[in-house]
Amino acid sequence: MTRLEKIYVEKVAPELKKEFGYTSSMQIPRLSFVSLNMGLGEASNNNKLIEEAVVELTAISGQKAVITRARKSIAAFKLREGMPVGCRVTLRGERMWDFLDKLINFALPRVRDFRGVPDRGFDGRGNFTLGIREHTIFPEINVDRVEHVKGMNVTIVTTALADKEGKMFLDLLGMPFKK
Repeated sequence: MTRLEKIYVEKVAPELKKEFGYTSSMQIPRLSFVSLNMGLGEASNNNKLIEEAVVELTAISGQKAVITRARKSIAAFKLREGMPVGCRVTLRGERMWDFLDKLINFALPRVRDFRGVPDRGFDGRGNFTLGIREHTIFPEINVDRVEHVKGMNVTIVTTALADKEGKMFLDLLGMPFKK
């Protein structure tokens, strides 16, 4: 059991059960999976960029990244069906808990002028999406070797039914929301 998962079992779950009056332990919100996505618009022209992104996302997540390809052609963007446009990883289980712990406790505090995460990223069903402008905030990335700074989206999918439950769940786990 990872450190953050232990906090969830010992502190977060009982607090949520008491706050929302759940009768069953299966009603308590928990993490389903965490999805990491890097969209690289210029990757269709530069094959080296997509390979670099896959290596870096694999290092950040601890799991092999998959190249995402365009589903349909868009002439205005000079994009053809099947061209690489980014990469993604879906984390579950222990890797999910490890990544979330690393994100909350190491990566986010390394952001320059960090004042907290805005809570606008909820989707109405308790899931949270966070945009990160620089992937270099993660300790696995050697800043000297990075040629292009890339952004990424982190989507935290929970079993919470509403944003209020999801926000409290992530708040109790230690997500540094703006006050």
